[in-house]
Amino acid sequence: MLTLSLFVRLEAKPGKEKDVAAFLQQGLELANQETTTPLWFALRLGPTTFAIFDAFENESGRQAHLNGPIAKALMENAPNLLASPPSIERAEVLGAKLPK
Repeated sequence: MLTLSLFVRLEAKPGKEKDVAAFLQQGLELANQETTTPLWFALRLGPTTFAIFDAFENESGRQAHLNGPIAKALMENAPNLLASPPSIERAEVLGAKLPK
C-alpha cells in the first residue's frame, strides 16, 4: 500500500513555462529508474503553475526520492526556472485506486 506522498508545487518564472514543462517531462525518465518511487506524476495546474505528486510505500522510499537525482536536478535548476523555491509538502495517502 502506498501510504506516504509528496506534493511539490512549482511556479515558473515568466517566459520559462515551456522549460519547466520540458524539465518535468524529462523527470519521468529519472522517476522510472527509482525503484522506491512506484507512483510519480508531473502536473500542470495552470499557465505558470506546475506540480509533482508521488507516493511511496514507506518513509525510507520517500527519503530516497528526496535525496535522489530528481530532487537534485530540481534544486539545481530552480533558480533559473522558478519564480520561488519549490513548495514541498509531505502528505499521508488515505486511499488510492491504482490500476491492476
